[in-house]
Amino acid sequence: MRNTLGAVVALYLMSFPALAQPNEAPSQISVGVVTAARKPIAKSLDFVGRVEAIDRVEIRARVTGYLEEVEFKEGDLVQAGASLYKIEKGLFQAAVGEAAGALDRSKAAKVLSEVQLQRAEELYERNVGSAVARDQARATDEQAKGTILIDQANLDTAKINLGYTDIVAPVTGKIGRTNVTKGNVVSPESGPLTVIVSQDPMYVTFPVSQREFLRLQQTGKQLDVTQLKANLQFADLSKYDQEGTINFVDVTVNRTTDTVLVRAAFPNPKGVLIDGQLVHVSIEAGKPVEKVVIPQSALIADQQGTYVFVVDDGKAAIRRVKTGGESGGTSIIVEEGLSGGEQVIVDGLQSVRPGAAVIATPALQLQDRS
Repeated sequence: MRNTLGAVVALYLMSFPALAQPNEAPSQISVGVVTAARKPIAKSLDFVGRVEAIDRVEIRARVTGYLEEVEFKEGDLVQAGASLYKIEKGLFQAAVGEAAGALDRSKAAKVLSEVQLQRAEELYERNVGSAVARDQARATDEQAKGTILIDQANLDTAKINLGYTDIVAPVTGKIGRTNVTKGNVVSPESGPLTVIVSQDPMYVTFPVSQREFLRLQQTGKQLDVTQLKANLQFADLSKYDQEGTINFVDVTVNRTTDTVLVRAAFPNPKGVLIDGQLVHVSIEAGKPVEKVVIPQSALIADQQGTYVFVVDDGKAAIRRVKTGGESGGTSIIVEEGLSGGEQVIVDGLQSVRPGAAVIATPALQLQDRS
């Protein structure tokens, strides 16, 4: 009976070979790797800056009148001299005519005063007229001359006011929305009608602390700030494709923040930079130095610090690293822990353990297959 039971158990175990071999070696893990590269990295200082238009002009009415036309499309690029608003001209044209008439009248009075003065002088020389009559004629002539000057000034003022009924763009740039529409009465007290901001180039201003300013001076370029190059990064970590140059360093230190205001100019041919925009500014300070660079996605943090997994003789191994800042937005500089050339694991990290057998495939190839 016992022999029969033993045979049945043996047959049962043979039907499950996996259970009969519990010590089978685990399978290898497929991972994506990137080679730790050595690249020339320029020393840089990073700041937070704000974009400023070189020309920012508030358009205001300079005379009081009825607004007849709004002649621009909000948000468009307008050229200097382009017509923006038209104010009703009737009253101003009448004022010009009135001033011109007054000037003609004063010129006629001057002609009469000259004749009277000449006659009074002749009578006085013949001892027929009195000195008082001569002096009165001379005063009247001088008074007529002064009246001409006043009336000429009034005519010029009337013409200037008539010219103000055509409001034109003083600079080239993008125009904002209009705050006043056709049919309203506008005046100098109406406030800004709209605003124009220039587009190309643009300024970026940023405060530099005294400590950073001294570090910047130690580069040896403090005597020629125009040689310092600036680069921008937007809020989404994308890089601006134009390089800027510093063109102004303030001559005083802000007593409240203990910072120096620095300004850089950037080309803006595509209108990417917008007045008032917040950006990150990176200033190159010194010659490039070769550093090890790896993707940020390879970094893992624990209580002891930061580390990465590398492939060492077909197995995953930990390398403790010390980072030194971003490079290109998606990469990180490694100051210590890697020497360059290591196969750093970036894909499949969730399954990797120290000492685990791995099959390394270039990460770009894995992405291509996905």
